[in-house]
This record gives sequence, C-alpha cells and structure tokens, in this order.
Amino acid sequence: MTQQTTSPDTFFMDAAEGKRFCLLHTPPRGQTPSASLVYIHPFAEEMNASRRMAALQARTFANAGFAVLQMDLKGCGDSSGNFEDASWSDWIDDVQMATKWMCDQFKVPLWLWGLRAGCLLAAQVSQRDEDMPPKLLFWQPVLSGRQHLHQFLRLHVASGIARGQCGYGTAPLAQRLEQGLAVEVAGYRLAPPLARGMAEANLDVICGGAGIVSLELGSPVGPSVSPALTAQMQRWKNNGCYVVAKAIEGDAFWQMQESAPCRALVRASLYAVLSEIPFPMT
Repeated sequence: MTQQTTSPDTFFMDAAEGKRFCLLHTPPRGQTPSASLVYIHPFAEEMNASRRMAALQARTFANAGFAVLQMDLKGCGDSSGNFEDASWSDWIDDVQMATKWMCDQFKVPLWLWGLRAGCLLAAQVSQRDEDMPPKLLFWQPVLSGRQHLHQFLRLHVASGIARGQCGYGTAPLAQRLEQGLAVEVAGYRLAPPLARGMAEANLDVICGGAGIVSLELGSPVGPSVSPALTAQMQRWKNNGCYVVAKAIEGDAFWQMQESAPCRALVRASLYAVLSEIPFPMT
C-alpha cells in the first residue's frame, strides 16, 4: 500500500450546538473521488484505541480514489461539549450532518463506515433515506446496544473488584440511570439520554435494498463469522438487504492502545468498496 501524498484537511464543522472536529481525506494530485465514506467511531475509550487503524484505513481509501470524512461526535475527541452532555440522538444528528455535508461536497456514491457501536449509529441514520438504499461497511459490529451498554457498565464493576470492592454488579448503576442520574464508568460520565438511546439501538432497522459488508476479526479465525453475526445476516436478508460477511484473522485493536495494524482488514475493506460488493450486477 502506498502512502498518501497529501495530509488530510482539518476543520471544525458548525453544529446545532458547538462545533465538530473533522478530518477530510481526499485522493492525491487533485483527483476527483469516485466514492465517499463517512467514518463513525466507536464508543468511549474504544474510539481512542481505534484511531491508528481508522487513520490507516482512511489513508488507504484516499489513495484508492475515495474521499473520507472522520468526525469526532459531540463530547468526543476534539469536538465541543462534554461526554456527559451528549445524547444518542445528538450523535445520530452528527452522523446525519456529516453525511449531508459529504453528499453536498461530492456527488458520488456514499458509504457509511462504522466501527463497533458506530455501526448502530450508521444503521439508524441509514433508515432515514429509504429512497436511496445506503452502502454500509461494518467493522466488528455491535449487534445489540443494550448488551454493549451492559458490557460498558461492567467496566465499573471490574474496577471495583480490582480495588477490593466485591459483592455488587451493574444493577445499582442501571438504577441510577433509570432515576435520571449520570454514572461514572472508566473515566467517562455517562448520562441517561445517551445510555437510553444506546440500549434501544439495534441493527434490524436497516431498510431493504441496502448493501452491507460486515467484517469480523478473530485470532485464530474460524472458517466463518460468529453465530450471532450469522443470525443477524439472515435477518438483514429477510428484510431485503444484500449482505456479505467475512471473518479475518486479527486482534481486537479497539481494546488495545498499542496494537499492530491489521493489514488484512484494510485490504478486505478496500476490496469491498472498490468492487461495491455485495450489490447485484446491473
């Protein structure tokens, strides 16, 4: 893979409340993009751990002739606002704003590229435009927002155990959220509107006609994707979506601050967008 000859453009996009930090990767030497992608980052610390892989993939896409927008959602990264001030609907609005901006800038086919919980946001944004079925690239998709939230809350429990505080689970945290109170988990102050929106999110909302490429990592990798993703694929197909899924050998880089890049995932993602699988030939 060759290195991109130009650096990404950095800027802040005006939002309804505050500004959102953006990185725009474009093809080198003034080439016109043949497609565009909006990257939707994962939840909480997974976003920071994934920055290296997201940047590598974005540069690879740009070298291949695509435009890629990376946006820090409200309260995340270098965007304005605090994490505790963000709601799930705020993040959906941010993704929709980024999508509209890319469509206005580049009159080319658009992909929503989500990682982990970012796939849930991509799914909800995609259903808002039934007249134009979206193209979706999923990396290790979170299939259930409720389960993902529960796993996040368990980080607080694990931290308590490490400090010698045993004998309680996630129930007290869930109760505080239901009472309208924020909770502190792994250095992030989680507010009820964000927790509630995530708990209600799933991938079944994707409209029929959409094309989905879903890539899973595993080490060692098996001959096929996980049973949970296989079941989700069948639900997508039953809804009239075109689906391709692949298992790729690699480590869970979104869980590790220092991890080697997964070149196989980069290559598979590039091939998917270049070939526009899984869309039927016309």
